[in-house]
Parts: sequence; C-alpha cells; structure tokens
Amino acid sequence: MGLIRVDNQPNKPINHINFINPYQHLNMSVTNLDPRNIQDIVDLGKRIESFKKGEIDAERFKHFRLTRGVYGQRQQGVHMFRTKLPMGKLTARQLVALADISEKYATGNLHLTTRQNVQFHYVKLDDATAIWREMAEVDLNAREACGNTVRNVTTSANAGIDPHEPFDVTPYANALYEHFLRNPICQEMGRKIKIAFSSSHFDTAYTYFHDFGYIPKIEGGKRGFKIVIGGGLGAQPLVAQTTHEFIEADKFLPFTEAVIRVFDRLGEREKRHKARMKFLVKDLGLEEFLSLVEVESTAVAQQTIPVNHEAWEEAEPPVFDPNWADVKVSDREFDRWKAANVFSQKQAGLYGVNIKLPLGNIDAERARQFAIVVKTYAADDVRITVNQGFLLRHVRPEALAPLYLALKELGLADVGFGSIADITACPGTDTCNLGVTNSTALATVLDRLVSSEYPDLLLEKDIQIKISGCMNSCGQHMAAQIGFHGSSIKVGGKVAPAMQVVLGGGIEPDGKSYIGDKVIKLPTKRIPDALRLLLDDFLAKKLDGQTFNEYYYAQEKIFFYDLLKPLANTATLDDEGFRDWGNVEAEYVQAIGVGECAGAAMDVIATILNDAGTKLTDAEQYVREANWPGTIYNAYASMVISAKALLLAEDLRCNSHQKIIEDFQKEFVEKGLITSTTDFVALATAINKNEPSDDFARDYLSIAKAFHEEAYDMRAAQLIEHGADKAVIADFYRA
Repeated sequence: MGLIRVDNQPNKPINHINFINPYQHLNMSVTNLDPRNIQDIVDLGKRIESFKKGEIDAERFKHFRLTRGVYGQRQQGVHMFRTKLPMGKLTARQLVALADISEKYATGNLHLTTRQNVQFHYVKLDDATAIWREMAEVDLNAREACGNTVRNVTTSANAGIDPHEPFDVTPYANALYEHFLRNPICQEMGRKIKIAFSSSHFDTAYTYFHDFGYIPKIEGGKRGFKIVIGGGLGAQPLVAQTTHEFIEADKFLPFTEAVIRVFDRLGEREKRHKARMKFLVKDLGLEEFLSLVEVESTAVAQQTIPVNHEAWEEAEPPVFDPNWADVKVSDREFDRWKAANVFSQKQAGLYGVNIKLPLGNIDAERARQFAIVVKTYAADDVRITVNQGFLLRHVRPEALAPLYLALKELGLADVGFGSIADITACPGTDTCNLGVTNSTALATVLDRLVSSEYPDLLLEKDIQIKISGCMNSCGQHMAAQIGFHGSSIKVGGKVAPAMQVVLGGGIEPDGKSYIGDKVIKLPTKRIPDALRLLLDDFLAKKLDGQTFNEYYYAQEKIFFYDLLKPLANTATLDDEGFRDWGNVEAEYVQAIGVGECAGAAMDVIATILNDAGTKLTDAEQYVREANWPGTIYNAYASMVISAKALLLAEDLRCNSHQKIIEDFQKEFVEKGLITSTTDFVALATAINKNEPSDDFARDYLSIAKAFHEEAYDMRAAQLIEHGADKAVIADFYRA
C-alpha cells in the first residue's frame, strides 16, 4: 500500500487504490540525451565558470543565462529557474522529474505560470547545469525560456479534446516551437515574442493579447488559421490585429518567420518600454508592416512547411479497471466538483478534468503522488492551464468517482476551477524584482472571501480575478473581468501599498475579447471590501443571463469609480493600511528593483567587435551543417554588429538594426572611411533579396569576413591614435 501526504499532515493511506513505488510505476530509466541539450548544458557550465572568474561581465552573462532559463530573483544570490514546456504538456514521468529537481535544488515547490511553464525559486547558480541535465533526461529543456527570444508556445489546454475545435492545433504549436528553438534569427531580438494557439474561435488561449495568435479554421476542406499579431498587455495594452482571416496550414510557419525577421531588423532596442512588436506594428501601420513582411519572405528558406499532423501521437485513455464501478461517493461536493471541474470531451464517453491549484503551487511530494493518479485514471498527458492549474484528459466516466477521492486525499479536489475563486496571481514581491505589492497573499484572502461569502459563484465561469504585483501584467490582470495590479499611494510623508482596480477585461462566452479599464487606485487592505461592493452590486442589479462584463459595459465607467471612491479616502487609513498583505508587522516600504530584461552596464568597443567575430564563427559552423539560412543570418548579424561598434566609437546611438545600417552608410561609406563596400544598405539588406542557397550563403559569409576585418583594423588604428578603448552605456549598444 502506497502513501500520499496531504499538505503538511502525517502520511495516511488511501484505501481504494493500490499504489506502488512511483519510480518503478513511471519507468524513470535514463535515455540518451539530445545532443543539442548536451551542448546547452556544456555551454551554460562554461559561462558560469567564466563569470565566476571575472572573464565576462555581469550584463553579458545575464543575457546568456536568461536564454537558458536562469532569471535573477529579488533576493540576492539566488535565481528563479524557468522550464520551457510547449503547450504546457507534461507526462507523469516528466512531472516526477520536475518534483525531484525542485526538492534537490530549490524549495520543493513547483510553481505553474500563466505561460504554461513550471518555475523553481531560490536556485543557486551553480546548480543550474544539474537542473538542465535532469530535465534533459526526460526530454525537457529551458532554452529560450527567458530573454529576448521566442518564449514558450502556449496553447488552449483542451486542444485535442475540445468539442468546439475544427482540428487539434497541438501538432502545429509543437512544429512552431521546434522551428524557432535555437533558431539564430530570434536569439537576440529587441524584446521577447509571445505566441498562443487557441483550440477554437472562442479564443480560450487569449490570442488577442499576444505578439502572434493562431485560431484554427477549415475552408474548402483545407486546414488553416486566422492569424493576429501585435497584441500585448502591460502599461500600454493593445489588441492584436488580424493579418489573415485564413491562411493554409503549410504557410503559417514561413509567414511567422518573415514577421520575426522584420521585427528583428526594425524593432526598437534602446528604449525597452517601446521595444515590443506591438509598438512597431502600431507605428508602421498594419498595411506597411505586412508589405515589409512580404519583402522579407524571400529570406525564408521554405515558402511552404507542411506539418504532418497525422504523425502526432495522442496519449491513450487508461486501461479500464472494472473495480472503479465499486467506488461510490455520497458527497454533495462530488456533484459540485463534477459540475464545476469536469466537461465532456469531443471523444464520446470521455471527460476532461480540471484541477484548481491555489496560486499555481504544488509541493514535490504531492506532485509525485499526483503523477501516479494521472497514470491510474487518465491519459499520460497532463496540460498546464493558463490559469495556473492542471487538466487531465481521457478520463472514463467510471473513473470519475475514484479519481475524485484520490484528488481529495491530495487536497486537489477544490470546486471552482476557472471561477471567480480560481484567482491568478504572479509571484509579486515574494520573489520578483519588479514587484510593487504582494499579489499572492491578497489572492489567498480573496479566494477565501469568495468561497465563504459567495459559494454559488464557484459554479460560474464568467467572472475571473487576476492579480499582478506591478503594471507589467504577468498575472494578466487586464484580461480579467476584475483585475488588480500593484501600486502605491503617498499619504503625508508615508507610502501605503495599493492596488489599481481594473474592470471589464477577459473573454466572453461567445469569444469576444476585452482589455480592462483602469478605474481607481485603492489601498490594498481595502481590496476585499471593494470586491464585496462590486459583487453585491452585480448580483443585485444584473439581468437574467447577463455576464459581469455585460453588466459592466452597460454602466458608465464613472459609475464604478463612484461606487468604489469612498474606499480611496486615505484620511481614514489606520496603521494596518500601511502594511502589505502577508506582512503583519513591518510597515510597507516600496522597493522596486531592475527587471532582468533591462539594466545599464558598461562595455567597450573591442568587446562588441569580438561579438561580431563570434557570429562569424557561428556562421562557419552552420556552413559545416549545410544550414544556409543560419549561415546567412549570422553573416548579416556580424556586419551589423561590426558597424554598430564603429558608430558607437563616434558616440552615435544605435536603437535598431535598420538605423545602424542607414547611419553607417551615411557616416562611414559615403565619407569614404570604409572601402570593403560602396553600398552598405544594399549589402546588409541582401539577406531579404536572395533565397538562402549554398552559393549565396558562402559568398555572403566571405563578404562579412572582409567587412569585419576592415572594421577591426579601423578600430585598431583608432586605438593607436587615441589610446585606451572606449566604454559605452549598455542602452546605447543593445541593437
């Protein structure tokens, strides 16, 4: 008889299941590692050692480690480690491995994110390679989990079982993930790219606030996608714009690559707050942006990339156990759980089961035991949901009762998945440098409030609460009917923690999407009262069948401002109002650090020229692999970086690749200071005027080598004349 631990309670047996050792049950034997993962592990280890020896500076090491999933924490000397889990998909074996990793190298907690990843906190830098190694043993990695890269590809958790889907988008999302993983064109962009696939037109993946969103459609018997681009949340939210009402499935990947190439060349790199793709699309206008994408498409190696969706291996339902029928549950909560957390799949006779995880957290021991429950009652395919929970697939009707009891023993049978009590929250000031107020403690308070005072709302799906510790929206507060983001209020000579109230965001039952309105800022200790006012007014005034957003937009925004305004009166704020949630003793002190994708540092021109040389070395490696697009892109990048170094030596700022190309032509080529080219604009942009062939790749690389050599000699001559190398501000050379 196996044992399951419930939270911190003593071990207790489960009487209706015969559990066995999880490592035997899940076959934890180590397979051969992917050579690409081995190389990533080796490279990370070398960079860590070089950093510790002082051979590379902190800024450059930060850029490298971010692209390997290692992110700085609010607490000095430790890091957050983020995995990269395309589609939020995990097998039971992988879940056990992640649990073991957290127990060995972190806090013993697995934190599920809104990007369908798992994060570990309080990780020592020296343990990063060991974590990578153990992840690689179960075919997982952390490549491009952070940094200015193509981030994790998110997908509706119910893709493949959604009764409303025209087809399963999972193979296509996975193909996109594979296409851009380690792809040279997206390793050093101005900012990150976030991508989402919805399973249907109901937009359950929130595509409308992503850089790229894909919604499946079938036209003329052919599979394809509606594509939207340029969305985003944060301080300046924008709704994504439609580029195609329908594009055939074999053309969506080449189009996506062409868009990313345009963003890489033209995107802002100096001003971080203006560097997301949404600003480039807005500034150029969609029509002009797409015309540039058409030009750039020449550089894409394949104009069609078929995805063999039939080769995708769907996990099978578990073997039927006749003993399931003997398990009876006489529990009112079981009926409520089925109503709130269980739904019929498109596969007749099978069910999807959603699992609510408060704050997206599960401890390692429960995760291991949960993995056994998965193998016993569901398909070996767990999906992390965008609201920080789990989805089990292919559950037989006879298994629902024993599954519920097993989950209940683990404390994982809470009613209300996806409801107002299933509150999304980022880590906030618990661990994040940018956190302004504590989002997790407030989420816990509001969860208890709703569950105890408004239990009937646990079965409603049209109101969600999302909380971010700052305006950057990692908790997606602007995509919730009721959202909050961390802020502060000055009261005399003191500062009180506060929350900005945001209303009217999210997805309606018909798939219509909204970005929430900022309504009013309130002291954070008064947010529970604010929630009561909103819910009481809604329940008293809503019409039959009216959703919260319909109720909200039927009023004037000023109505809700006036409703909540009495709570904004700081004259009546007592001592408790100056303490944040989760801190019962100390007064609030606003302490905002520098985000890991920002920060100033010093560098020298020689280092930048060495970066250009590294790109040439990478290009040579791609020649050996006959990867002509990779060869060409790295040759191009080497020329741009070399030009940037010489421009910076003259105190000329560089905020995009395109500006570097144009300014170098004006300041160096037209003045006769460089001789290896007479038209640098034509040379640099030849990348999007020639197909990526063997001949062009080799010729382009030769030209790039000659250009870099001349740039290097020019800088050497300058040093002889002027002396010591020149330092520059990091923000000047990000491009």
